[in-house]
Amino acid sequence: MAEAAKLPVIDLSSPDRFATANSIRQACVEYGFFYLVNHGVEEELLSRVFEESSKFFSLPLDEKMKLPRKEHRGYTPLHAENLDPSSGSKGDSKEGFYIGPLEKNANLNQWPSEEDLPSWRLTLEAYYNKVMSAAKRLVSLIALALNLDEHYFEKVGALDNPQGFLRLLHYPGDLGNPEEEIFGASAHSDYGMITLLATDGVPGLQVCREKFKEPRIWENVSHMPGAFIVNIGDMTERWTNCLFRSTLHRVMPTGQERYSLAFFLDPNPDCIVQCLESCCSESFPQRFPPICSGDYLQERLRVTYGSESEG
Repeated sequence: MAEAAKLPVIDLSSPDRFATANSIRQACVEYGFFYLVNHGVEEELLSRVFEESSKFFSLPLDEKMKLPRKEHRGYTPLHAENLDPSSGSKGDSKEGFYIGPLEKNANLNQWPSEEDLPSWRLTLEAYYNKVMSAAKRLVSLIALALNLDEHYFEKVGALDNPQGFLRLLHYPGDLGNPEEEIFGASAHSDYGMITLLATDGVPGLQVCREKFKEPRIWENVSHMPGAFIVNIGDMTERWTNCLFRSTLHRVMPTGQERYSLAFFLDPNPDCIVQCLESCCSESFPQRFPPICSGDYLQERLRVTYGSESEG
């Protein structure tokens, strides 16, 4: 039986930015995960997004398949991806819908028909913009946590047309064949900068703090009403020379239907990700060569989804 993870709670509205930054630093070094409260996204909007998500995933499969995933936008059916290719799973037991940046290349986004879901697009765009705003505020605190100027990531171009992807996720309650190895989402770490996750309260999310140790020890992440669950991505781990950790996590099926909303913040694709000066020294040299953010993400997505081009 997995224990509950004791994740730190970060208050985004705290007036003491340096104390908050210190708390973020500790959370990112020890866990790579934390709760974020007072982030500015209203409960009422969050409820409407979950409502609209449920309406979309309740559509017949042939309707959803009219919006197939292209350029990392649109619908992915059950078992379409396997986040842990080394597992024996036939694919993760979830379906999803991606919405990409609303400014640059906004025309690549796909939307259900207004006839079927009249409030869908407006609701999701409102939520996207609110979460993007919260994520940018958090990034400035992460810069402080790394002993950098709070505008550092803006100055290096990371937040110049950043790549924000919102993914609606639905995990069906039916577990299927009990003899098969089934994961809602198999073990993985996220690829980009940070992820802000909202869940409907149904359990299933687990974290493993020591990803290179065997056997892996998994801890349950409890739902905290009104809070985002934030985790550090591989790109930030690389940027910080592994000071901040990108933590393995997975979703285990519980027999209950589950919905979640994951917002992935990635830098501008042209941004060069290289070891931060505050994260290396003679005794702790740079581990990774500089790399273009877009190239890094493209390769990671290719491994997950196969050879098809992704945005």
